[in-house]
Amino acid sequence: MEIIKSNDLVFYYTQFNEESNKNEKKIALSDVNISIKKGEFVAILGHNGSGKSTLAKHMNALLLPTNGTLTVKGMDTKNENNLWNIRQTAGMVFQNPDNQLVATIVEEDVAFGPENLGIPPEEIRMRVDEALKTVNMYESRDNAPHLLSGGQKQRIAIAGVLAMKPDCIILDEPTAMLDPSGRKEVINACIKLNKEEGITIILITHYMNEAVPADRVIVMEKGKPVMEGTPHDVLCEVEKMKSLGLDVPQVTEVAYKLRKKGINIPQNILTIEEMVGAICQLK
Repeated sequence: MEIIKSNDLVFYYTQFNEESNKNEKKIALSDVNISIKKGEFVAILGHNGSGKSTLAKHMNALLLPTNGTLTVKGMDTKNENNLWNIRQTAGMVFQNPDNQLVATIVEEDVAFGPENLGIPPEEIRMRVDEALKTVNMYESRDNAPHLLSGGQKQRIAIAGVLAMKPDCIILDEPTAMLDPSGRKEVINACIKLNKEEGITIILITHYMNEAVPADRVIVMEKGKPVMEGTPHDVLCEVEKMKSLGLDVPQVTEVAYKLRKKGINIPQNILTIEEMVGAICQLK
């Protein structure tokens, strides 16, 4: 079952050009056709300005298509009557967790969304506890969010979305402001939500290593997808990725350079474990 689907999606905005002294149209998305199935973990990659965050905002109806359509579980985002149900179906987590934390106590923050949905108090209590346990933050339920680390704050933001029982969670560069430890916490939470809870995860990121656990990777360039496939299919195309201004996982780069030196290392290496296995096979 498709949970996100776009057909010939186009989006442009108006930008003032000082040289011409006129407003000009700037295309951010151009004829985007993608389909994401329920239960998938999809990573969307691209450099700044490639259109990946603009596409993410369409999935939650924060932006609406200029032309074409985007549907969430069959609901057209252009139809205002669908807006409430779309945002219950597809929750959004942003780059800065401080922008999503609204309460002075962790559990109150997680309860904010369900309260606004009119959920009965007993159900809210159950949802809050369940969401905090899922992201391994239950022990911090009585803490003040501002005392938490960046990674912990982001997990609280994820719990707040999770408490609204979405089918899909879209994370728009959720680790961009975090240190390596915090990034690992958030990505592990995403993997857990996807594999154990069956929630569709759409991860917008510019960290190549974060795309490795995904089922599928989509690479954006100039407002449209230009590469798509499994992480091994996409991330191991070192020269093509670099031509798009993107890096590849460090261990993939090492394997690429070893092959260029004539060492018989497989091309499809994404993890340290795969590299160790490949080295052990060398004679």
